[in-house]
Amino acid sequence: MKTKNVAWIVMLFVSLSIQSCKTQELKIDDFNAEIASKWNQKIIETAIAEDNLLTLKGVRAASMMHIAMHDALNSIVQKYSHYAYHTEMPEADPIASATYAAYSIAISQYPDKQEGFEKLLNEFINTINNGESKSQAQTLGKASAKAILEKRNDDNWNTKSDYTWHPMAPGVYAEFNEHSGTPEGFIFGAGLAIAKPFALPKYNYFRAPPPPEINSKTYTKAFNEVKEVGGFNSKTRTADQAHLAMWWKEFGESSHNQLLRDLIAKEKPNLWDATRTFALMNMAICDAYINVFDNKFHYNHWRPYTAIRWADNDGNDDTEKDAEWNNLHKHTYPFPSYPSAHGTASTAAMTVLANTFGKGDDYKFIMTQKEVDSAGFFSGKMKMNPPTRSFNSFTEAGLEASMSRVYLGIHFRYDSEEGHKLGAKVGNYITDNFLSPIALKD
Repeated sequence: MKTKNVAWIVMLFVSLSIQSCKTQELKIDDFNAEIASKWNQKIIETAIAEDNLLTLKGVRAASMMHIAMHDALNSIVQKYSHYAYHTEMPEADPIASATYAAYSIAISQYPDKQEGFEKLLNEFINTINNGESKSQAQTLGKASAKAILEKRNDDNWNTKSDYTWHPMAPGVYAEFNEHSGTPEGFIFGAGLAIAKPFALPKYNYFRAPPPPEINSKTYTKAFNEVKEVGGFNSKTRTADQAHLAMWWKEFGESSHNQLLRDLIAKEKPNLWDATRTFALMNMAICDAYINVFDNKFHYNHWRPYTAIRWADNDGNDDTEKDAEWNNLHKHTYPFPSYPSAHGTASTAAMTVLANTFGKGDDYKFIMTQKEVDSAGFFSGKMKMNPPTRSFNSFTEAGLEASMSRVYLGIHFRYDSEEGHKLGAKVGNYITDNFLSPIALKD
């Protein structure tokens, strides 16, 4: 009896030792980021096909998907802190875990596209042998997805919010439906201003300072600048400024996720690092939109199109009306101007990349944008020539994205500058406080 007990203990010790060795042998650098990039591309393409990224749905779905993948992976080997879910399941297959997590989020948000998602699911799952590791992965992936879905329940991402129109007055946002191409009385984004952020404590966590007074020198300078360099018939806007104005029109959800996929293909980070960066960047874009639209509707500031055509009534003797003025792409988006949403979201994304990609801000890269909307949301596409722009740093790219709106003629300089500052605050806050590195055990 004693001999049997000793034998059993030895066998148990050997079994535990083998399992421990298996866990230690799982090296995260052995897992590339292909799965993260493919699921990212699939969810963004699906969002574009459904609503052209005109709601928070796409970037919200991408954020939840990459969070679920991140939490699942870090339940196998914890390199970073979790967001919504954590357990210890070191025997679960990482590829299968991330795949099931991504798939679960995708079909919850786009159930009518399940067939396409299943095809991508099987592309990865069918390469993995059936067994306990795969079974645990399915359990882990689904549990991780469920946790973030529950956390985002009732987050008001698609809430409709009332907007009160104000009488025409200096600096006050006014309707220009003939220029925006929208129905009379339509305004975009009021509901975004009260949605629940992923990372910021509240939708109004960062409050921008007020825009300049209409009779101030700062306003006058910004007015005259956008009137000249942003005008359709501008004589001072350079060819490069015209190019960057149009080139940067693509929404950050599309352009910055494409950039990150390109950077991953070039630098080849492991799956843990790539998934974390996708999660942080998409959370930053989402929260940037929420925060900036709260600021927009708080200040309700007018657009250059209104300001220039109504300048005789603005109380500023140094501004001159031009009743025929139009901007570069002959379109203005139907929501208040200050601060720039595009500048905020683009800079938030670029700030995350600078903070997390492992290269710091001193990093040269090229972005590609083959086509953009020729004017408004449904104006049809135009090809960009050239389709690329080069940058010496992520900060430089974020600033150019922000300032592009001045040359497009849809923002004052102070709109763009404040959007750039706001985006940096959002990006830094998120990377400073979420999915933080954890020292791996020896």
